[in-house]
Amino acid sequence: MSEHRQFLDERDKIDFLIEKGYRINSVQENLDGALVDFIHPDGKKHETLLIGTANARKYFSSLLIHQHRTAN
Repeated sequence: MSEHRQFLDERDKIDFLIEKGYRINSVQENLDGALVDFIHPDGKKHETLLIGTANARKYFSSLLIHQHRTAN
């Protein structure tokens, strides 16, 4: 899979969770990319995605900044 196609796939997975109401709860960086933990506002549902491409990591980072700004 091309890197651009992988980015689009990762972005779509992130967008799907955000559209379902999930919020980014935590991020753990490692050599394989970033493990992004999402939590649903009801507090009962968690999802974790492994984000490997640099563009997708920049993408969720911008979402996290926006999430933080709108929460305050």
